[in-house]
Amino acid sequence: MPPTLALILTLGFIAFLFRRDFREKPDVTWAIWLPILWLLIIASIPVTQWLVIVGLPMLGAVSAEEGSPVDALVFFALIASALYVLSKRRVDLAVVIRGNPWLALFLLYCFLAIFWSDVPFTSFKRWIKILGHPIMILIIFTEPDPREALVGLIKRCAFILFPISILWMKYYPALGRKSDEWGMMTNVGIAGGKNELGAICLLFGIFLFWRCLQIWRTQKSAARRNELRVLAILLLMIAYNLWKAHSGTSTGCFLLAAAVILGLGIRCVDKRMIGYYAVAVCIVAVAAQLTFDLYGTIVSLSGHESTIEGRGRLWQVLLETDRNPIFGAGYESYWLGDRLQTIWAMPEFRWHPTQAHNGYLETYLNLGIIGLFILIGVILVTFRKCVQDLVRDFEWGRVAMGCLVAIVAHNWTEAGFKGLSTVLFFFYLIALNYPGRRLLFSSDSLEDDKSFREPELAYAARAAA
Repeated sequence: MPPTLALILTLGFIAFLFRRDFREKPDVTWAIWLPILWLLIIASIPVTQWLVIVGLPMLGAVSAEEGSPVDALVFFALIASALYVLSKRRVDLAVVIRGNPWLALFLLYCFLAIFWSDVPFTSFKRWIKILGHPIMILIIFTEPDPREALVGLIKRCAFILFPISILWMKYYPALGRKSDEWGMMTNVGIAGGKNELGAICLLFGIFLFWRCLQIWRTQKSAARRNELRVLAILLLMIAYNLWKAHSGTSTGCFLLAAAVILGLGIRCVDKRMIGYYAVAVCIVAVAAQLTFDLYGTIVSLSGHESTIEGRGRLWQVLLETDRNPIFGAGYESYWLGDRLQTIWAMPEFRWHPTQAHNGYLETYLNLGIIGLFILIGVILVTFRKCVQDLVRDFEWGRVAMGCLVAIVAHNWTEAGFKGLSTVLFFFYLIALNYPGRRLLFSSDSLEDDKSFREPELAYAARAAA
């Protein structure tokens, strides 16, 4: 197929999906486009690269320290617009902080870590950007129907990310393929790298798989059948992208999350005993590792021995050369300046790493033991919140638990707890507790879900309300 024809068909398919979504008349406001645009930008390439693709000149210098003025302006505009919306919705910051003390403490410590950074202004700009994650999520939670807002966010982003990724990889290799850190040509699709492509496949795949299970249990109808078809197509696209990305970590984490979501749906599983189940699984995993090297066996089966060996050597060097074990190098500043050049000068690191390839080690390097301790506290509090949601709102609780397990595992070989990463956005999504949110994903609430009902029935229900 000629690339031009493939481009036309892809754009037509995306237009069809959006037209179908708009005809369902979801109960969301225009403000939902702010988190949609935010997630699309952080899940794909920077805005400056989009400008180059469409033939517009790239404005301003781009560097690791300063970034791009155009990108900074776009992020600032989105954050400012979202803050304006939240002010109109009278969101009380004090209430948000009281509902999320550990998350607030982590953000506060990140801010304090700016003051001992070698590049404080750069650290400050990066800190401002990560505030966009909770701000955008509050937009979702304060929508008239947060359930429809979240589903719409996931689906509309998926409509763009995965069809374009396939198009670029197959018909525009100059855009969809590039050399990775290890010097190999890889498929990156619309993302910045193969690991980033794997991460968005992992996270969107979890939510779409869970959504498919929800719709499957509803009453049979033509609208239900059509919705299942759309979800199946998106999941097939995700599977194709995941296969082309050759990301063993993301594939394994998706299978783990799917197993958690399905396992929690078994009737005999006591939702109040999840904490004990988690401890038991950890004990078994540690015993298996000590007995027959479970981690090494999995790595060998995935065929990623060389990259894992490279990561292992990197971890060793980073731990040996770290000079700020208590407080860290400063927020998001370890991989800047002389430290970066020193690491790149080592013969074994000709592939020029820009992250620790471990979210916990990355946090330790930037924020020290104190920051790592606070992050672990946030993870434990989020786990407790997921356990509580399993009792109060089972459907949301089980997808949040599956997502949390996947994120915790994914960060063992990728640094996801940093900056403008898709992984961090989804972590905030399941970690943030807003007292006024109404994520009604119970089986009873599915009867009112307009995303798989006939448009006429949805309109009638709205008019009656």
